[in-house]
Amino acid sequence: MRRRSTTVLAVLRDGAAAIASDGQVTLGATVVKHGAVKVRRLLGGKVLVGFAGGAADALTLFEAIEGHLERSRGNLRRAAVEMARQWRSDRVLRRLEAMLLCTDGVDLYTISGNGDVIEGEEGCAAVGSGAPYALAAARALLRHTALPAAGICRESLRVAGEICIYTNDQVTLLELGGGEDDA
Repeated sequence: MRRRSTTVLAVLRDGAAAIASDGQVTLGATVVKHGAVKVRRLLGGKVLVGFAGGAADALTLFEAIEGHLERSRGNLRRAAVEMARQWRSDRVLRRLEAMLLCTDGVDLYTISGNGDVIEGEEGCAAVGSGAPYALAAARALLRHTALPAAGICRESLRVAGEICIYTNDQVTLLELGGGEDDA
C-alpha cells in the first residue's frame, strides 16, 4: 500500500519564521492517524524542521541534520549541503523516503535524498502531498496581506486541507522565539 501524508509549510516574514504541518497520515485509501506531529525544534530551538515521508525515516533524518547543525556551529546553509551530500551517498540514508524543510529564521531550505538543497523563494517553501496548495496560498498571502508568518502558515494549511485529500485541519505550528500552537 502506498502511504501518503502531510503538508508542511515554512514562512519567513519581517524577521519571524514559522513552520506548520497538518496531522494526517493516510495508508492507501484510509486515514490512519489524524494528529501526527511532523515539525520539530532543533539546536536548542534555533532551527525549525519539518518532514514529509515515513516517520521512522524522518526521525533518522532529524538526528542527522541536527548533527550537521552542531558540527557547523548552527550554520544552516552548510548543514543543509552536508546533509544532502550524506543523504545521497550513504548506503542506509539514501533508501529513506522523506523530504525535509528547515529554517533558522534567515534561510529556508528544502532538502531531499537526491542531493537537492533548494532555497525557498518569496519567503516560503512547502513539502508533502498538499505542498502545491499550501505554497500557492502562502505566496498569495505574502503578496497581498500583512499577516505574520504564523498566520500565513495557519491559513495556507487550512486552504490546502480544503483541497488536498491527504491534508487535514489538525495543524501543529512552531515559531522561532514563540511556542507550539495546536490550531
